[in-house]
Amino acid sequence: MSGNAPDPRALRDAFGCFMTGVTVVTTLDMQGNPLGFTANSFASVSLDPPLLSVSIANRSANLAQFTQGNGFAVNILAEDQKDISATFARQMNDRFAEVFWRRGPVGSPLIGGVAAWFDCSLHAAIPAGDHTILIGQIGGFAATPAPGLGYYRGGYITPATTADEMPTGPDVVISAIFQAGECVLMVDDGRGGVTVPMVRVGRAGMQDSLATLMRTHGITAEPGQIYAIYEDSGTGTQHIALRCPTADMAAQKGKFVPLSSEGDTEITDPALRKMLARLASEARLGRYGIYFGNQQDGRVSAVTQAGAA
Repeated sequence: MSGNAPDPRALRDAFGCFMTGVTVVTTLDMQGNPLGFTANSFASVSLDPPLLSVSIANRSANLAQFTQGNGFAVNILAEDQKDISATFARQMNDRFAEVFWRRGPVGSPLIGGVAAWFDCSLHAAIPAGDHTILIGQIGGFAATPAPGLGYYRGGYITPATTADEMPTGPDVVISAIFQAGECVLMVDDGRGGVTVPMVRVGRAGMQDSLATLMRTHGITAEPGQIYAIYEDSGTGTQHIALRCPTADMAAQKGKFVPLSSEGDTEITDPALRKMLARLASEARLGRYGIYFGNQQDGRVSAVTQAGAA
């Protein structure tokens, strides 16, 4: 399906099929020449309005073309397009020399034979550590029956890859910061202290895991914006904290408590205590950042809109 008003149900199906695919992100420079790079950080952001995100390295020679241009396309490669993935991952003068492409409905290059594509206008460009997150508003998309190509921990995977063949990776834990003004939902951590609702992602995926937390605690909140990404260097666990604004303070589990810039002494996890102390300060200003690092040290990048990046 394609068009100026993507159907939310069709978009949901497309995202569900291709969330982990290898992609080539493309745009046109000021002279109308195609540019592109390989990425596997493609993710759904919102269905209403329809938004997605990808990341581009700040060291990329094409950073300005993507962050200051009109938009970009995400081409999800089919399982027989490993050569295209390799081509766009290398430094080359003309990556499109042997690739068939056409302009999409929004205007960015669409590569032939892909499993799916999303053509987007640029909604925002957010500096985040050594990368910039590009958020695009989807103006057209299409998905085909072709199986997608995946890449995980150093190797390509396809739908034929079995669970036994999948390389192992670190645990991923989602923390939900359900925020009502200057209060957050806290729950018993089972160690004599308190924490925010959290769950290991497993096979469910981020969106389903967050939905499970909402159901478990009987709360309705916005889907969540990334507030912190950090690694516990001791266990190898990857933590992703999502800030989920809500007007619903009648949770079935836990209770809402005021944020404190000194940090809540009942929070036994030092990393969480530090993160919520930062949230207390940012909530008063109404300006939020994104933390990248480990449980002890990292940096906070301010969130800016497209055109201000």
